[in-house]
Amino acid sequence: MISRDDILGLTDLDEDEIEAIAEHEHIPDVAAAALGDYLLHQANGAERVHEMIVDDIRVALDRQDGAHAASLYVTLRHFMTNHPAC
Repeated sequence: MISRDDILGLTDLDEDEIEAIAEHEHIPDVAAAALGDYLLHQANGAERVHEMIVDDIRVALDRQDGAHAASLYVTLRHFMTNHPAC
C-alpha cells in the first residue's frame, strides 16, 4: 500500500507548501499534493500556488494569528526560492 508520505514525496512541493494548499482549498493534504503537483505542471501554475499561500497569510493576519502568518511567510519564501517562475 502506498503511504501518505509516499504520495507527498512524489511532488515538487514540501510538506508546508502542501499544507498551505490544503488550508486554502479546504481539502485533505493528499488531495492538496495532487492539486499542487498538477498546478506546477501548468502554465502560470506556480503563480496560482503563490497566490494561495499569500491568501492564507492574509487570512491568518485578519484573524490576528501572527504566528501562523509568520510560518506561512517562511513557506512562501521557500516556495519562491524553489519555484522562481512564480
